[in-house]
Amino acid sequence: MFFENIKLAFSAMVHNKMRTLLSLLGIVIGVGAVVAILNLGESAKESINDSISSGGLELVTLYPTPQDEQNQIFDLDLALELKKNISGIDSIMPVVSSYTNVRKEKITSSTNLSGVESNYAANLDYEVVSGSFFSSEENILRNQVVVLGSSVADELFPYGNAIGNYISIFRNQAKSYKVVGVMEEKDPALNISFNNNIYIPFNTFSQKFSKVNKIGSYVIKVKADSDALDVEEKLKTYLNSRVTEDDYQIFSPATLAEMANQITGTFSAFLAAIAAISLLVGGIGIMNIMLVSVTERTKEIGIRKALGASPRVIMGQFITEALALTLFGGLIGIILGTLISYGVINFVSWKLYISTSSYILAVGFSTLIGVFFGWYPAYKASRLDPIDALNYE
Repeated sequence: MFFENIKLAFSAMVHNKMRTLLSLLGIVIGVGAVVAILNLGESAKESINDSISSGGLELVTLYPTPQDEQNQIFDLDLALELKKNISGIDSIMPVVSSYTNVRKEKITSSTNLSGVESNYAANLDYEVVSGSFFSSEENILRNQVVVLGSSVADELFPYGNAIGNYISIFRNQAKSYKVVGVMEEKDPALNISFNNNIYIPFNTFSQKFSKVNKIGSYVIKVKADSDALDVEEKLKTYLNSRVTEDDYQIFSPATLAEMANQITGTFSAFLAAIAAISLLVGGIGIMNIMLVSVTERTKEIGIRKALGASPRVIMGQFITEALALTLFGGLIGIILGTLISYGVINFVSWKLYISTSSYILAVGFSTLIGVFFGWYPAYKASRLDPIDALNYE
């Protein structure tokens, strides 16, 4: 009986092509809009996450604020304290910086000089394109070596061949540093601008450039099995027991990713809810079409009842027709929504991430619409009196 109802449903759709097309339009537009919006929302979220992840979701950066000049806790000892007292921290890299001038022969450049540990680049996934980052031994020995960011390298060595050459770094007087590495071009992350930076060993900075009384920032790497957001909260709790919230700032890509996910998720849900209204409109259209169909087929219903068809059988036939309409429209809508997703994604140069929930929602909502709006016409058909139906003109 079920397959017979399906056959009758598609037969009715084929014999009334224009009416079927018009009744499907609302469902197709609604499902297509929901699928496209949820797919685009998922793609936007993942694209933002990919961009933020380039800064390292496992990293947290702690910045002492300028008004903390009289507070002396932000020193090298604090790094050891944090590592000891806060679970989930893999390593802490203190960074000290100063704006300075550098020169190679007649070319002078203003840049940011950073004193860092030898594991700095590796922990930030910051690749060397030529030479190498300085070693821990060079840091211990306070060697006068320097690694150049891509913009500084291009400016000082426009024809390449930076490795092995010497540049002058100015403080009170010029000091000569050997170039041992040139870094890749890298977009800013963790509030750090990479390309216009140069890097020397932390101990070299402290002894030969400027005595370190206060750390400029701490780059904290979180263990692989720990949550960066959880570590961030523990950091705040620990620091608030020592200083005020005004004495530091904490920056975490994981926080940005969470905020971005919440914003894009809420926005996508809002747009999908608006798009779903067209599904309700489409459902009302299907109910009207089914009521017309019941009226047109009154004699057919009367004949079937006279031959012994029960109200349940008649009702099942018309609900099956309504379901066939909505599911067929839903299928077309899914294809349309997916094609729109591909088109928009290619236009904005994102990577497409399919939202599985959009397809489940589309199919589920289409089924619900079919049952809900097909029930009343089916019920009306099942309650017709067979004698009145046979005499209907």
